[in-house]
Amino acid sequence: MSSNLSPIDTAKFVAAKRAVDFVEDGMRVGLGTGSTAAWMVRCLGERVREEGLRIAGVPTSTRTAELARQVGIRVISLDEARWLDLTIDGADEFDMDLNLIKGGGGAHLQEKIVATASDQMIVITDPSKQVEHLGSFPLPVEVIPFGWQTSKALIEETLASLEVLGQTSALRMNGEAPFVTDEGNHIIDLYLQRIGNPRQLSMVLNQIPGVVENGLFIDICDKVVIGHQDGRVEVIDINEGTHDEGLVEFAETENLFSDI
Repeated sequence: MSSNLSPIDTAKFVAAKRAVDFVEDGMRVGLGTGSTAAWMVRCLGERVREEGLRIAGVPTSTRTAELARQVGIRVISLDEARWLDLTIDGADEFDMDLNLIKGGGGAHLQEKIVATASDQMIVITDPSKQVEHLGSFPLPVEVIPFGWQTSKALIEETLASLEVLGQTSALRMNGEAPFVTDEGNHIIDLYLQRIGNPRQLSMVLNQIPGVVENGLFIDICDKVVIGHQDGRVEVIDINEGTHDEGLVEFAETENLFSDI
């Protein structure tokens, strides 16, 4: 293992390294957003440069698009691709049914659109993201700026009748100003502690006027690749019902990701 990588970065790296093995020549690949997905984009770029892998990447945010171009991945829009072979992304939480909470980076709207336009979604993560019940991580809800306080009040009123432990919400901030997504929207984070019925919650939230999308990914993820700090990697395939484990090794001096 490279001494330049922290234990958590090593876990993210080996998960990303294993996940890009599923990418084949000629594929159209959805590229996720966030710190873990950034490792994956770098690993894909390495394959493009060293193996001549020919792929087209559909990024889920402007920052992912910039990184993909930087490492040599051909970037196209989802409208150009129309349909994708595979999307690889991170997650903030996942349960054993491979339902997810995403959106810690504020890109869950594009991430969900891209993931659902793919034949398969692979999530790369570390063991800390696995939970028995979703809800420990704040659930992001993207809302349009117009009337966001009304939308927030309606969300809180709705939560009172649903299977959640907490009902606190807060507008996500970026310093002293509201956080703004790539689509120009705001995000309301819900502090729920435990979500009893994620499917119901997702459907109900998206019916509230002003809500664009929420960070619950239900029945979208096909595989989870879990990296460990010792180089071990687990691959859980929900469709095949398999749980495999292997080891990813890389050179002692390998440090391709020092700028992430």
